[in-house]
Amino acid sequence: MELLDAHLVPAVDGVAFGLLLFVVAAGLSLAFGTAGVLNLSHGMLYAIGAYTGAELSDGTWGGLALGLAAGTAAACVAGAGLSAATAPLARRGHLAQALLTFGLALIGGDLLIQFFGADELPVHVPEVLDSSVTLLGHRYPAYRLCFIVMAVLLAAFGTWVLTRTRMGAAVRAAADDPQMLAATGHSPRAVHTGVLAAAGALAGAAGVLGAPIIGPGPGTSENVLMLSLVVVVLGGLRSLWATFAAAVAVGEVQTLGVSVAPELAPYLLFAAMAAVLVLRSRFAEPTGAGHGSEASGPDPVARLRGRLAGRLPGLKRPSVWLDRLPRRKRAPAWLARLPGRAAWWQAVPLLVLLGVLIALPALLDAYSISLAGSALALGLLAVSVTVLTGYAGLPTLGQTAPFAVGAYATANLADAGWTVGPVQIVLSALAAAVFAAVVGPAVIRARGTTVLMITLAIGELTGAVVNQLKSVTGGADGLVGFPATQALWGGEGMLEESELYDYALVVAVVAVALTLLVLRSPAGKLLTGTRGAEARMRASGHPVGRYLLVAHICAGALAGVGGSLMVTVQQYLSPADVGFEIAAFALLAVVIGGTTSVIGALLGAGLIVATRDWVAGSWPGHGPLLLGVLFVATVYVLPRGLAGLRGGGSGDGGQSGPPSDTTGAPGTPGAPRTSDAPDAEDQPPSPPAPTPAGKASP
Repeated sequence: MELLDAHLVPAVDGVAFGLLLFVVAAGLSLAFGTAGVLNLSHGMLYAIGAYTGAELSDGTWGGLALGLAAGTAAACVAGAGLSAATAPLARRGHLAQALLTFGLALIGGDLLIQFFGADELPVHVPEVLDSSVTLLGHRYPAYRLCFIVMAVLLAAFGTWVLTRTRMGAAVRAAADDPQMLAATGHSPRAVHTGVLAAAGALAGAAGVLGAPIIGPGPGTSENVLMLSLVVVVLGGLRSLWATFAAAVAVGEVQTLGVSVAPELAPYLLFAAMAAVLVLRSRFAEPTGAGHGSEASGPDPVARLRGRLAGRLPGLKRPSVWLDRLPRRKRAPAWLARLPGRAAWWQAVPLLVLLGVLIALPALLDAYSISLAGSALALGLLAVSVTVLTGYAGLPTLGQTAPFAVGAYATANLADAGWTVGPVQIVLSALAAAVFAAVVGPAVIRARGTTVLMITLAIGELTGAVVNQLKSVTGGADGLVGFPATQALWGGEGMLEESELYDYALVVAVVAVALTLLVLRSPAGKLLTGTRGAEARMRASGHPVGRYLLVAHICAGALAGVGGSLMVTVQQYLSPADVGFEIAAFALLAVVIGGTTSVIGALLGAGLIVATRDWVAGSWPGHGPLLLGVLFVATVYVLPRGLAGLRGGGSGDGGQSGPPSDTTGAPGTPGAPRTSDAPDAEDQPPSPPAPTPAGKASP
């Protein structure tokens, strides 16, 4: 009884906080489980309601009612707009949806700050609720008790609507059998829009009612989104009452857990999320149809190229022009012994990019050179994401975890006196590879959206460790002041921007060259075959799990090299350098370049750094807005990335088709979506025919 009395207030706080998360997560679960939209802008919808409610609150019941109505309506309209925005992506899977909605969240967050200001807004509730009541001998805020009652009533009402009304039956039918719903005269498109509007309304209402509990301010939407994702994963997508129980559990961990076990509380949520996802994936066999052939929606660039090809037949196949030439004008026979035209064309982007990178120090100022060095570090992270997303078919939002391991390893090595660059690179890559080997078994069994969620949990767990392990990471303050890196043994520490850039360029060239050699080797062909024809590979005796684990370890080592390079170039390290935003940027860089284009990933990273740090410098305070526009434009205009501009080739020997992401999270209703097949010229080359284990690969 004494223990209960000591922790009564935190326990009730946990219930109130958990029920707030339930209202938000119910909308997220509705959007994902019914409409099939992985909405990473759901926290922004909460923020719309919170800011609107706080702005209209004046301490009266009328102000509270007006704020609730306006905030709910605004978020409802935003949810309906989200339905229109995601409609063109319906056949492209959850990866495109995640990038689009994350970009919309960046744009919306910037606009909210510009409109309402960057400071946390005060919220005024009616005087009756702005008081305390006696609860088992303790004083407790009356508003939170009122909110608990409202949330329970909302859960009961939502369950009744979904299970006992015709509207709920239509919603369930839209998730389970949209064809049958259409046959009954109902429009699945209208139901889809209504579901997303209702999800937005729930988030907006939660924002208005939760503003006195979680005040609107910078970072609120990201925190609410992450916790809501945990609730959805733990509670599943089929039962509001399961979501209700999961939300209360998360709320208790966030409040009561902090007072009872403050050392463990930061890790419990995402550890539980990862454990649930891994256990679910253990009971589901990997997809047998191959997990690397996600269909793409209509590509405007491909359509334009197709129209031109219809008028100029030689445009798609330049060799047609050669065939029409008289034989006496053709190339000499000795040219046939040189590498083929395709090989030369694949090397051109590499040589051009290398020439531009070498010339940059002579063209840019010191600040721009330092940005170029940071872009190379982020580029290596993006290349590691390419290996997993494009070649292994494992879309990831958690590569910042081995990236962070490599970065903090280098910073601590330098602080301990190990300042030689090659030593730092090798040891950081080794540490990141070991980390990837430890977490790899939890990743490689899953597919599609489940991989995104597991890797997100791993990344967030790593972020929690970074913030808690202050003796190694410096906590929220980060690390700074460690000795400069030496390029080679016996050299001086590098301090000039041009020296650091040259070092970063050499390391990046070596790392990318090794990556390309491996991807073009028989091992790379086996990995591509695993992605494109997993069932055939398994049936022929290939150890697919082993291939994926090796790819995960190698990608982790490459990310560790990128983290080491970032520390050397920046000469400081903070948790923001290895957070979720950087993971999203790396995934965007891959999509910009083409999911299997190594060079495209580097170009995408350079474009992101230039937009975030250079272009935004001329428009201070609007970096998130510019990046959000870049996210949205990339998803719509370049569905196959820059590599798709070359007729489906990656420019560096890879394929340009995006990986499969049609496999939803466990419990996601509905069959995987298909797409209209692109032109034969635009399809990526088929993987090699698998060979039995132990035999030579062709």
